[in-house]
Amino acid sequence: MRNLSSILLALLAAVPLAAHAGRPLAPEDWYRFHAVSSLRIAPDGAAVAYLVTSYDKDSDESVAHLWLSDWSGRESVQLTRGESVSEPRFSPDGRYLSFLAARPAGGTTQLWALDRRGGEPRQLTHGSGEIVSYEWSPDGKRIVLVMHAGEEAAADDEAAHRPKPLVIDAYHFKQDGRGYLTTAARTHLWLLDVAGGGCEPLTSDPAREDSLPAFSADGRTIAYVSNEMDGPHGAGVDDIELIAPQPHAAPRHLLSTWSPNHQRLEFSPDGTQLAFLEGDELRYNSYIMDRLAVAAVDSGKVRELTRSLDRAVLSPAFTADGSAIEFAVEDDGYQYPAQVHLEDGRIERLAAASVVNELVAAAGHTAVLAADDHAPFEVFALENGELRALSAHNQALFGELSLGTVADIAFRSRDGTQVHGQIVRPPGFVHGRRYPTIVWIHGGPNGQDDHSLELDSYGPQLERQLFASHGYVVLAINYRGGTGRGAKFARSVLADWGHLEVEDLEAGVDYAIAQGIADPGRLGCGGWSYGGLLTDYLIASDARFKAGISGAGSGNQTATYGSDEYVVQYDAELGPPWKNTALWLKVSYPFFHADRIRTPTLFLGGTQDFNVPIGGGEQMYQALRTLGVPTELIVYPLEHHSLERPSFLVDRYQRYLDWMAKYLGAPR
Repeated sequence: MRNLSSILLALLAAVPLAAHAGRPLAPEDWYRFHAVSSLRIAPDGAAVAYLVTSYDKDSDESVAHLWLSDWSGRESVQLTRGESVSEPRFSPDGRYLSFLAARPAGGTTQLWALDRRGGEPRQLTHGSGEIVSYEWSPDGKRIVLVMHAGEEAAADDEAAHRPKPLVIDAYHFKQDGRGYLTTAARTHLWLLDVAGGGCEPLTSDPAREDSLPAFSADGRTIAYVSNEMDGPHGAGVDDIELIAPQPHAAPRHLLSTWSPNHQRLEFSPDGTQLAFLEGDELRYNSYIMDRLAVAAVDSGKVRELTRSLDRAVLSPAFTADGSAIEFAVEDDGYQYPAQVHLEDGRIERLAAASVVNELVAAAGHTAVLAADDHAPFEVFALENGELRALSAHNQALFGELSLGTVADIAFRSRDGTQVHGQIVRPPGFVHGRRYPTIVWIHGGPNGQDDHSLELDSYGPQLERQLFASHGYVVLAINYRGGTGRGAKFARSVLADWGHLEVEDLEAGVDYAIAQGIADPGRLGCGGWSYGGLLTDYLIASDARFKAGISGAGSGNQTATYGSDEYVVQYDAELGPPWKNTALWLKVSYPFFHADRIRTPTLFLGGTQDFNVPIGGGEQMYQALRTLGVPTELIVYPLEHHSLERPSFLVDRYQRYLDWMAKYLGAPR
């Protein structure tokens, strides 16, 4: 089987030879990135639709547009312009492509449909509620909407601009990107009549939030996820319900399961089974590896399909004949497509791709988003164990660049545990020469460093290439607590944050020094989110690092209780601070032992981040400033956990390079 790298190299063969001289990845390249996502396939398998997000310099906004490619890959066309769109879907007959958009910009998000034969998009909804997702019925006559009705419109303009108090009564009451989770902000299901435009509520329990609807093939049943929001007893549990697509219909409870990272419901073609994903009990809430299961629609009897795999799976899709389910498997630095045969439970790998991120299937055709170490995610057809390119939105840009080479590494941690990861060597790497070396730490901890080049706003794979292309060696270490190595490996840091992870990171540095690669006098570290937290832990534990970058991190975990979105994890894994005070202080050692830190450190964060609030970085910044350790704090106004404003993304990358150059010295 051809691997993904050879396919992408063939694509780049068309780039003029002059471009292969190569240049480093630059912060300004954000304005030329095209992030491909939200893959969909037509019911007849003859075309795929997807979103391409670009980063406009003039408007300083990121904008997602809808694209369509035929199955041959010979024709790819942009279908929308102007306002950003989301949630693309094919109508059941394949004639229309629908999407969500606020048109004109600044208005309420509505549902639109575009006739593939030509013409302007037609607005299908005209309500005041905010639509977040939807699904077509198989006959195309109805659409189930996921939306929250919000507050009633104010009577006049003056009242509309007068803010009202937010009434909070939920256990889990805030979420990054969504804000405070009031009762009015909870989503429910609504039924839209496509021809007449009428819209009626299907679910409305104010104590619950309803989402992720899926129609059965005969259109008589909708499966959906319902979550109890008021009290802790329903936390971390997905209740899967069945309901007839009729106003005032009563739901039937099918089953309850621990919430996974990325739930997805899909009926089998014959309607007798429902595929879904399972998570883990609450104490393992941050170490979930999604497992695939099916439930009998008539009885709710569950059959687990991938527990023996001991790896996380994502993006499941039934094959056309219903005999198997295809999905992607996260495995030790890679993510490959696979399928499980329902008759005997046999699991087989479908291709030797580096990293597959999304998978869709229809009419015997399967399409995926795939990437490797030197090419971002693009659309591919998966045929006979091989990947065939259907898009190449980043071909021109990445044909200009000279990126680092990526290799797998393995070494022993302090207690003898084998740890894996990747090392990124800069272009023109000379064996026998020691290089300034940066440990760039992935977030999570649920996740892994893999062989992809994801154009994510804090994608560690892209950032490590930023440093490598400028002459640094970069270590990407899949420390304990992350995924890709099984449940035991992921759960090993339970209620013991910053201990084994730091030992694994330090062992990776020792390995690079012993190999004659890393310059022990020029070591740096950094990361975003849990990578920022681990930077704080690392610099409080090891004085070897001459430069640190802590993005969206925290060192005082006692300050995060009730101020971030992780109360479910905290109560289940650590226990409340008033019960386990000593444990909370233990996992907060970077702040309470900040006097051990000697590393000049750059702290960054967004003012609207409810995932890891900027207060965590502010406290660590204030501590180092008080102690006289060189430090800076960069605050990005109105940004959430993932930065979105293009100028801020460019600014952050430039600050990364400047900080490391200042304290590690410019690489040769």
